[in-house]
Amino acid sequence: MSTTTNAERETGAKRPPHLSYVIYIAATAALGGFLFGYDSAVINGAVEGIRGRFDVSSGRLGTVVAIALLGAALGAVVAGRLADRLGRIRVMQVAAALFVISSIGSMLPFSIWDLAFWRTLGGVAIGMASVIAPAYIAEVSPPAYRGRLASFQQAAIVLGIAVSQLVNWGLVNLADGDQRGSLLGLEAWQVMLGVGVVPALLYGMMTLGIPESPRFLIAGGRTEEAKRVLADVEGKGTDLDARIAEVDAKIHTEHRSTWRDLIGGRGGLLPIVWVGIGLSVFQQLVGINVIFYYSNSLWQSVGIDPGESFFYSFTTSIINIIGTVIAMIFVDRIGRKPLALIGSAGMAVSLGLTAWAFSFKEGTGDSIRLPDAQGTAALIGAHGFVLFFALSWGVVVWVLLGEMFPNRIRAAALGIAASAQWVANWAISQSFPTLSDWNLSGAYAMYTVFALLSIPFILAWVPETKGKSLEEMG
Repeated sequence: MSTTTNAERETGAKRPPHLSYVIYIAATAALGGFLFGYDSAVINGAVEGIRGRFDVSSGRLGTVVAIALLGAALGAVVAGRLADRLGRIRVMQVAAALFVISSIGSMLPFSIWDLAFWRTLGGVAIGMASVIAPAYIAEVSPPAYRGRLASFQQAAIVLGIAVSQLVNWGLVNLADGDQRGSLLGLEAWQVMLGVGVVPALLYGMMTLGIPESPRFLIAGGRTEEAKRVLADVEGKGTDLDARIAEVDAKIHTEHRSTWRDLIGGRGGLLPIVWVGIGLSVFQQLVGINVIFYYSNSLWQSVGIDPGESFFYSFTTSIINIIGTVIAMIFVDRIGRKPLALIGSAGMAVSLGLTAWAFSFKEGTGDSIRLPDAQGTAALIGAHGFVLFFALSWGVVVWVLLGEMFPNRIRAAALGIAASAQWVANWAISQSFPTLSDWNLSGAYAMYTVFALLSIPFILAWVPETKGKSLEEMG
């Protein structure tokens, strides 16, 4: 089976007969990533409106923006265990319901702490979606196409980010450039946060039409259902009995993963778990979500007017999509590690350029600005950073986390790694408003250092999973 698959991958002569169906179910699962991107980035357009509405300091504002990420860490931890108990599809539906509730609550807050609660609830949904989509896609995808299908998760995330920025840009223009302008009887920023109800409902409905993971079905003794799913996703020419026996044997030589299974080695956890945590943490420490959560405020802080700042937030989202498409094309061709190394080098250069440009920030209060040359350099550096992140770490980390762990610990290890990602995201997002008040250039210099440190980490510890079946991971 694996020999045929490798030959097909190398020659490109054959494709699974039901690849279009596999693409459909992978895209549906990845809608959770769309909501993840939309819900996490939509706050970008609301930051200054929230600051004005509730008259909060930079530190408290950072807490409200970042608190969703603590909810995401919780959601990531529990999602794997829930998926093993309830099934992958049911967890997607729970996440969709939480997205709906959170969007409505965030649109109609009574106070800053009320808003923080709804943001936290939405964060739980984000964390659940961040874990369940790559796990499900990895389990239903033919090995030769798994990298590209797994990259649907990141593609959906960046599309969600772009749509949120486009919606924000459109709404702020309808409100005459004022985030607190009146729209539909509410302030513009409230409408921005409420629009997420629409894709959340669509996600929930579409999950009703995709099959459960064959691995979950086999684990539950539902082999006839698993055969039907395998026939649909791998083709009717597949030896279904052999595939069932292969997966079943693997399951029965394992036991259901628990947190105790992750313990071992000198550092308290298995080495591969630490690698997953390292990937997740480095992905956030380069500061990518500063761009997606604060870019409107960032550009306004260096003298760019609100209308243009919303436009630049949208253009970085388009660059994000372009980079993700590049990654989807090359992730199965050149491998995960080479792509990550290219991205790390490109991010380091771009972040260094941005840090240099911000060091020329001059003026105070409403008269802050960058000289023209440095302003152009900052825009080039920020867009270059997003491009190199998107074509590498944005996709590669999610692909690796879905592939690199042995089957017996995959759910628990993926949950821990994703949780670490959200904690790191929280730390960066929480600290940025205060850091930028202190020294904006210094903040970007720090992100540059993390991009540089990611290079030896990849070379020394990250495994290459290109072309390997999940069963080959141990």
